Amino acid sequence: MTIPFWCLLIAVLIPYVLAFTAAYFKGKQFGSVDNNQPRAQGAALTGTGARVWAAQQNAWEALAVFTPAVLVAHFAGADPGRSALAAEIFIVARILHAICYAADYATFRSLTFMVAFGSCLWLFWLAIAAG
Repeated sequence: MTIPFWCLLIAVLIPYVLAFTAAYFKGKQFGSVDNNQPRAQGAALTGTGARVWAAQQNAWEALAVFTPAVLVAHFAGADPGRSALAAEIFIVARILHAICYAADYATFRSLTFMVAFGSCLWLFWLAIAAG
């Protein structure tokens, strides 16, 4: 399996890690996790729990951009070394994004978002260059 595919696997796991983290905050704030209405309960979170919940939602959205970027670069025959670097940068930026979101570092969070998004654009560019 290529490095970008390993990074894709990690990117798939990030929202789940955040979901489990948000469940901790649900239990802490509400006394239990409402498995019947988890989204309503997540929307009612405050403070760090709300930010972790939002980070999880954002991680799903980022995955929707990163997945096709990795696949397009792979199937276009993009440079493997540069594709790996772009994918690794995405993962580091997304992990930092989640940390910044939880810690309420809005400016740094926005910067990590832009770096991660830029790495997706770079993967698409590598696919174009390979074509």
